[in-house]
Amino acid sequence: MNRRLEEKKEQVALKISLGAGILFVLVELLVAILSKSQAVLMDSVYDTSELVMILFSLKLVPLLYKPVSEKQPYGYSQVESLFIAIKGFVLVSVTVALIVNNVQIMFHGGRDVQFLPIAYFELFATVLGGAVMLILRRMNRLANSPILRTEIMEWTIDAVASFGMALAFFLPALIHHPWLERMLPYLDQVIAIFLSFFVLPLPIRAVVTAMRDIFLMAPEEETMRIIKEKCEPILTYYGLEEATYDVVRTGRKVWISIYILPMDEFISVTLYSKVQDLLEVSLAEEFNDFYIEFLPDIL
Repeated sequence: MNRRLEEKKEQVALKISLGAGILFVLVELLVAILSKSQAVLMDSVYDTSELVMILFSLKLVPLLYKPVSEKQPYGYSQVESLFIAIKGFVLVSVTVALIVNNVQIMFHGGRDVQFLPIAYFELFATVLGGAVMLILRRMNRLANSPILRTEIMEWTIDAVASFGMALAFFLPALIHHPWLERMLPYLDQVIAIFLSFFVLPLPIRAVVTAMRDIFLMAPEEETMRIIKEKCEPILTYYGLEEATYDVVRTGRKVWISIYILPMDEFISVTLYSKVQDLLEVSLAEEFNDFYIEFLPDIL
């Protein structure tokens, strides 16, 4: 797939996510106002912050497909990492604020809400979230965009969380017991807090990964393991085993430098060129956008 087609496909996918998100948030806000549910309000505030980020994503995507230049040796990939870090910080801040708010409501005696309408709405949200997630996954199959992966993660969270909330809000209609009736004023806040703690690790992980990319640190162990698994059999076959890996990631692009200690004082340019071609073919099975250089480590 050429870069122009990739860019267009990524923008279409983001617009689908934006359109579905706007519909979702409008219905969610209406349900939150009518039901006075903190759990639904928490979800709507979270989803609204995601919508704002999608608008920024649409402006960012064209920059990511600009070619590398002397002025921009890494292109605009680090802008993508910075954007993901900011988005993660925003989502973490929103989630923590909602946890604090719900704890305060619980200390003031909780709040009675209408459970059945919320339960039916959450079933609708589960179906919508699952459908959008599947569409985005299909569209991202070849593009392998970090921004779209973040969108897929968020719609997956929405679908799973909505299904869990639907089950929880059906409980008062299914179970009639004195202990549950005493808990009803707090049920909405408990669900909201549980949902917040369920969501929180994902934006934190996104921030940590993005910060590693911004500061050009080596990527996580899983990425390094994949690179070595793809490269080492080829290097071993050609007797080039004293390898040092220098890997950084900027947004969606992985920059790989492999330095080999020469076997003797003469270096075969033909051999090194052939091995680099084989490494590129092998790495292309795992990485959509990468640059590799294979060099002798001359002391």
